[in-house]
Amino acid sequence: MPYTPSGFFCDRLIRERERRDGEGSLNKPIRFNGQDYNTLRQEYLQRKSLFEDDAFPATVESLGFKELGHKSNKVKNIVWKRPKEICENPQFIVGGASRTDICQGELGDCWLLAAIACLTLNEKLLYRVIPQEQSFSENYAGIFHFQFWRYGDWVDVVIDDRVPTFNNQLVFTKSAERNEFWSALLEKAYAKLHGSYEALKGGNTTEAMEDFTGGVTEFYEMKEAPKELYKIMKKALERGSLMGCSIDSLVPARFETRTVTGLVKGHAYSVTAVEECRPSQHKDHKVRLVRLRNPWGQVEWNGPWSDNSKEWATLSKDEKEKLQHQSAEDGEFWMSFEDFKKNYTKIEICNLTPDALEDDKIHKWTVSVNEGRWVRGCSAGGCRNYPDTFWTNPQYRLRLLEEDDDPDDNEDVCTFVVALMQKNKRRERKMGANLFTIGFAIYEVPKEMHGNKQHMQKDFFLFNSSKARSKSYINLREVTQRFRLSPGEYVIVPSTYEPHQEGEFILRVFSEKKNTSEEIENRIEADHPVPAPASAGEESEEDHQFRTIFQEIAGDEMEITANELRNVLNRVITKHKDLNTEGFSLESCRSMIALMDMDGTGRLNLQEFRHLWNKIKQWQGIFKHYNADQSGSINSYEMRNAVNDAGFRLNNQLYDIITMRYANENMNIDFDSFISCLVRLEAMFRAFQAFDQDGDGTIRLSVLEWLQLTMYA
Repeated sequence: MPYTPSGFFCDRLIRERERRDGEGSLNKPIRFNGQDYNTLRQEYLQRKSLFEDDAFPATVESLGFKELGHKSNKVKNIVWKRPKEICENPQFIVGGASRTDICQGELGDCWLLAAIACLTLNEKLLYRVIPQEQSFSENYAGIFHFQFWRYGDWVDVVIDDRVPTFNNQLVFTKSAERNEFWSALLEKAYAKLHGSYEALKGGNTTEAMEDFTGGVTEFYEMKEAPKELYKIMKKALERGSLMGCSIDSLVPARFETRTVTGLVKGHAYSVTAVEECRPSQHKDHKVRLVRLRNPWGQVEWNGPWSDNSKEWATLSKDEKEKLQHQSAEDGEFWMSFEDFKKNYTKIEICNLTPDALEDDKIHKWTVSVNEGRWVRGCSAGGCRNYPDTFWTNPQYRLRLLEEDDDPDDNEDVCTFVVALMQKNKRRERKMGANLFTIGFAIYEVPKEMHGNKQHMQKDFFLFNSSKARSKSYINLREVTQRFRLSPGEYVIVPSTYEPHQEGEFILRVFSEKKNTSEEIENRIEADHPVPAPASAGEESEEDHQFRTIFQEIAGDEMEITANELRNVLNRVITKHKDLNTEGFSLESCRSMIALMDMDGTGRLNLQEFRHLWNKIKQWQGIFKHYNADQSGSINSYEMRNAVNDAGFRLNNQLYDIITMRYANENMNIDFDSFISCLVRLEAMFRAFQAFDQDGDGTIRLSVLEWLQLTMYA
C-alpha cells in the first residue's frame, strides 16, 4: 500500500528520532505496538487479573486470513487456552531450552522451527530472544515477551499466553514435554510480529535465523560448494553461527515427502554439530560426520551412521560419549559428510558477523545499514535491462578504505558482503503482497568523481559496465553475496527486476576492514534566477498582448485576483497547442499569487505579474523540452531532470513526494501540475531562506508561523 507523503515523512522522522535516543538497540529495543512489558505486567499484577492482548486477540484474525481464515473449516474447533487450562504445573522452560523442545504442529513453518533448534545451541543468543525470569508461578500475570531483530532494529514483542488448541492439544509448535511452553509462546510472538500464524506458512530458515540474531546469511548450493565446505561448517558452528539445510523438491506435488532413506524433500533441517571420529578398525583414518535435526521431532535418516546403524559399533565408548550418540526417535541423527553432500542440495549459514570463514583468523567486521524505498514512477527503476529508468533507483556510495590483512594473498583487495532485504512482505501477505524479484549491481566510481555525492545520471550507466553484481535476481526476502574488490569508491544500486514495483528495503554492507556506506543524497538547494522584466523596447508581441489583457482585466486598481489571473494566463496558454493543456486550475493560480504577492494583499500588481510571467515562460521552455512527443505531459522519471533544470537540487525523498503529489495514475505530470510544483518549490525555498537568518540550514517556527506559512503557500 503506498504511503501518503505526510504519513511516510512523519514515520521516518519518528524512526530517526528513536535511533538518536538509542531506541532499537539490544539494550533498548523498540516496544512493538507501543506495549511495554514491565508496565503491563505490573498493572495486571495489581489488578490481580490475567493480561489479554487486544493487539493480537484470541480470534480467527490472529490465526490467519485464507487457509486459517473465517471461511476455513480448520479453525472451527480451535479453542484458545492458557497453559494452566491445558495441563497441571505448566512450565516456561523445563531443564533448560533444548532442540527437542521444538516439535512442528499443523503449520508449515518448519523453516522457523529449524532456526529455533539452531538457536538453542547458543545460550547467549537464545536468551537474547527469550528474556529470562519468565514463569507461570512467580509474578505470573498471563503476559510474556520475546525480542527479535527486525529490519535493523531490535523489537520487544509482548503477548498473552492464550494459545490455539484442539482437543486440549496445542495446534501449532509444541514441546516433547507436555507441560513446557516456551517454544509455543515464541512462535506466537513471531506470528504477532508478522500479523498472524498463517503469515508464517512457508519460508526460508535464514529469514528466522537473521531475525533471531541480526546476522547475515550466506548460501551454498551443494553442487557448487567450495572444497573446504566441511571446514567452513565446523568453524561456523564454533563461532555460534546458525546453520540450516534442505533437499530441493523438483516436483511440487512431492513437496515435503519422505524418501526411502527417511529424509524429507522440500523440508528445512538444522545442522546441530560437525565432528570427526576414529572407527576402531581404521585408527589412522578419520570419518567426518554431520548431525542434523528434523523439526518434526521424528522421521530420521536410516542410512549409515543413523541411530541404530552398525557403524556405531566401531566406535569406542569415549567416542560415542563425545558425539552424544542416542538411539531415540527425536528427529535428530548423524550421517557422514559425504552422504550429507550427496543427499542435501542447499546449506545456509547465518553468521552473527560475517567472519571470513575460509580464513583461520576471526575478524571483526564493520557494518553499515541503510534504509531505502522504491517508489513507483520515481525511484522504482527496475534492473539494468531498463536503461531509461535504472539510474533513478536509490544509489549508495561505498568507500572501501583499507585492504584485507592476508599474508597469503598478493592482491590488494577488500572483502565485503552486501545484503539487500525487502521489508514487510510476510506481514502484507493477507493483502496479496508477494516477494519482489530483487538484486543489485556495483559500479566503480571514476577517480575524478571521488567525493562527489551527486546521484549518478543515466549516461554513467549507459557507458559503464558493473564491476560486480548479485549472482541473480531472485524472489527471496534477502539477496546476499560476498565480494573482493580493490580499495576505492563504488556505487551500489539495489533494484527490483521490473520497474514500477513499490516497496521498502534495507541495504547492509559488512566488510573486513574500514568502510563507509551511505545513500547518495543530493544537497538540497535552489538557484533563484529572477528574470529581469523586459524593457519597453524589447517587448515582444506576446508581451504586448499580455500587458493589454492585464490592463483590461485589472481595471483602474491595476491588481488582479486569483480568478482574474487564471483568465489572463489561460487566454495566452491556450494558444500554445503543443502544451495540450486545458489551462491552469484556480488552486494553481492561488499558489502563484502566494509566491509573488510581496505586499500581502492577496492580489498581483503589474510588476509582480511580470515577474511571474517571466518565470512561467522559463518553466514552459523546460516543459516543452521534456514533452518532446507533444503529449501534454512529462514522465515522472524525467521530472527529476526537469526540476534540476529549473534550478532545484533535491534528494530522493523529495522526488518521491513530488511524484506522489503531482503525477497522475499513469505516472505522468501535465503542464498545470508541473507549474504548480515549481511554484510550490520556489515559494517554500524563498520562505525558508527568509526565516533562516543565520544561514545555518535550520529554522525554528511556532505553530502559528508554521500554519501561516503552509496554509498560504
